[in-house]
Amino acid sequence: MGQRDKEDANGEAGGKPVKYDPSFRGPIKNRGCTDVICCVLFLIFILGYIVVGIVAWVYGDPRQVLYPRNSTGAYCGLGENKDKPYLLYFNIFSCIQNTNLMTAVTNDLQCPTPQVCVSSCPESSWTMQVIQVPQTVEEVFYALNRNFCLPGVPGNMSVLESLQQELCPSFLLPSSPALGRCFPWSNNTPPDLPGITSNISQAISGLLDTLNARDISVKIFEDFAQSWYWILGALAVALVLSLLFILLLRLVAGPLVLVLILGVLGVLAYGIYHCWEEYRVLRDKGASITQLYFTNLSAYSRVQETWLAALIVLAVLEGILLLMLIFLRQRIRIAIALLKEASKAVGQMLSTMFYPLVTFILLLICIAYWAMTALYLATSGQPQYVLWAPNASLPGCEEVSLNKSCDPMARQVNSSCPGLMCIFQGYSSTGLAQRTLFNLQIYGVLGLFWTLNWVLALGQCVLAGAFASFYWAFNKPRDIPTFPLGAAFIRTLHYHTGSLAFGALILTLVQMARVVLEYIDHKLRGVQNPVARCIMCCFKCCLWCLEKFIKFLNRNAYIMIAVYGKNFCISAKNAFMLLMRNILRVIVLDKVTDLLLFFGKLLVVGGVGVLSFFFFSGRIQGLGKDFENPHLNYYWLPIMTSILGAYFIASGFFSVFSMCVDTLFLCFLEDLERNDGSLDRPYYMSKGLLQILGKKNEAPPADKKRKK
Repeated sequence: MGQRDKEDANGEAGGKPVKYDPSFRGPIKNRGCTDVICCVLFLIFILGYIVVGIVAWVYGDPRQVLYPRNSTGAYCGLGENKDKPYLLYFNIFSCIQNTNLMTAVTNDLQCPTPQVCVSSCPESSWTMQVIQVPQTVEEVFYALNRNFCLPGVPGNMSVLESLQQELCPSFLLPSSPALGRCFPWSNNTPPDLPGITSNISQAISGLLDTLNARDISVKIFEDFAQSWYWILGALAVALVLSLLFILLLRLVAGPLVLVLILGVLGVLAYGIYHCWEEYRVLRDKGASITQLYFTNLSAYSRVQETWLAALIVLAVLEGILLLMLIFLRQRIRIAIALLKEASKAVGQMLSTMFYPLVTFILLLICIAYWAMTALYLATSGQPQYVLWAPNASLPGCEEVSLNKSCDPMARQVNSSCPGLMCIFQGYSSTGLAQRTLFNLQIYGVLGLFWTLNWVLALGQCVLAGAFASFYWAFNKPRDIPTFPLGAAFIRTLHYHTGSLAFGALILTLVQMARVVLEYIDHKLRGVQNPVARCIMCCFKCCLWCLEKFIKFLNRNAYIMIAVYGKNFCISAKNAFMLLMRNILRVIVLDKVTDLLLFFGKLLVVGGVGVLSFFFFSGRIQGLGKDFENPHLNYYWLPIMTSILGAYFIASGFFSVFSMCVDTLFLCFLEDLERNDGSLDRPYYMSKGLLQILGKKNEAPPADKKRKK
C-alpha cells in the first residue's frame, strides 16, 4: 500500500480502522432484530394507514368525481340514468361568463344553469322559434326526439311555462362529449340571447381546447393498438442492450473508461480552442465589455471578456482532469477493477437484475393505495344544494332566502322569482371524517413517502446482502450461497424492518419539509420581496443538499446492515467513517461509475430511440410485409414511448449494477483493513485487485478453504 493509501486508511478524522475478526465470514447469519422500537412504530403507523383507508372507503364516494350529476343530484350513467351517461347544460354560456376554467374544475364543473342527463349529445343546432312558444312540450321536444328536458316534465305542459321555470332548454348546439359532459363545437355560432357577450365563441374555443380531447385520445388509442407489439419489441431490445452492456463490462471496462476520459479531455480541448478563436477575433475587433450595458445580456457573447473567462474555466477543468489522471491513476485502476468485479457478480446472480420488478410492483401498490385513499377522502362529504336565482333584484325574489339549503329532487313551488332553482354548492364539511379531512390527507401523504422510501430501502438492503455474499465467498463461485437473493430478502425482512423504517423515516421528514417549503413558496410567490425570495431559495437549496446527503448515508448504512446485522445508527456511523478514511477512492469510484453508467444509458436509450425513429417513420425499407411499419396518426408517439420505456429499463438495470459496485467497494475497503494476506488473514478480493495493489495471499491454493 502506498503512502497515500496509508493516509486514507489511517486518517484519524475517519475513526479507527476495522480490526481483524477471526469469526467473520461475510454476511452474518446469526443476527438479531434491530431497531425494534422503530419497527413497532412503523407497524402501528401502517395499521393507522389502513384505518385511514377504511374510513375513506366508508365515507367516500368516488362517483362524485368519476360521474357528473344532473340538477336533481342523480349521477349520469348510473342507476336510473344508466343509459344516459352524458350531462347537458341548458345554457353552457353561464359556465364561462362569470368564472374561469380552474374555478369550474374545482367546483366539479357545476354551473348556475339546469343540467340534465342525456343518452347522446345534440348533433344539430336548434333555437326556440316564436311560433313554437304556444305549443306543448310534447309537440316541440318529445315528438321530435329532443329528450333534453328535466325528468318528469309532462308532455301537455306549454313550452312557455317550461321555459319560464327552466325545465327545458331554449336552444341546442351541436356538441361532443368530454369528461362526461356535452361541450359545443368551437366553430358554432352562438344564438342571439340576452347576456351573451361578444367573446363567447373565444371562451368556448378555449374551454374545448382544454377539456375536449376526444379526437386526439381516440387517435392515440388507435396508434397504441396498432404499434403496441413493436413497442414491446423496442423495450425487449433495451433490456437485452442493458444486460449485455453490464455483462461485457468485465471485458471492456478498462478501454471504455479510457475512451470516455479521453473523450471528455477532447471535448474540453476543443472548447478551449473554440474560446481562443472567438477571443482572438473579438480582441482584434476591439469588442469590449465596457461598451455594454448590464441589462444587455444577449450581447455578452460578442465581447472578448466573455470568451476569455470561458477559456480560463475550461483550461482549469482540463488541468484538474489531467492532474487527476496523473496522480490518481492507481485509484482509477482500482475503480475499473471493481467495475469488472461487479460485472462478474451480476453474471453469477442474474436474478438480481430483475429484482427492480419486485420494487416496481411494491411501489405501484403503495402509490395506488394512496391514490385511492386520497380520492375517497376527497369525496367523503355529502353534496350540498342551495337556492339560486340569476337576478336576485328582480321583483318577486326579495322574499326568497337565497343560498338556503334545498332538495334538488323537489320542484321549487315559488314561481314569483324568475329562474329560481336548486343548484349544487359543494360538499359538506360536517362529520368526523370531514372535520379531520385535512389531517387525514396529511397522514396519507406521510404514509406515501414513508412506504415508498421503505420499499426502496428494502431493495437496496436485499441487493447489498446478495452482492456481499459474492464478495466474501473465498472460492468463487463454489462458496456463493445457492439462493443469495432469496436468503438476503428473507433475512432483511426478518431482522431489519425496523432499521429500514428508521432510515426511511429520516428521509421522509426531510422530503415532507421540502414539500411544505414548496407549498409556502407557491402561496407567497406573488407577495414576496427579493430578500424573502433569496432566503426561501437558500432554505430550499439547503434541504435539497440535506436530502442528497441522507440518501447517500442511508444507502451505505443499508450495505453495512446487510453485512453485519447491526442497527441503523451504528451501521451509518461505521459506513461514514469507513468512507471518510478512503475519501479519495470514494470520489474517484463515484465519478468513474457515474461516467460509465451515463454512457450506458446514453447507448441504450439512444440506440432504441434511433431504431424506433427509423422504423416508425418508415425510413427502413425492404423488411418484408411482416415487418412493415404500422400506419399511424402520430408516429412520434410510439417513438417517445419506446424511449421513455428504454430509459426506465436502463435505469432499473444500472441501479442494480450501481448498488453492486457500492457494495463491493465497501467490502473491498473492509477487506483491506481487516486482512493482510497472511495465512490466517487472507484477502477476499480478486486477483486483479491484488495485482493492482501489489499484494498477494500467502496461503497456497490447496489451503484456501474456509467454511461459512
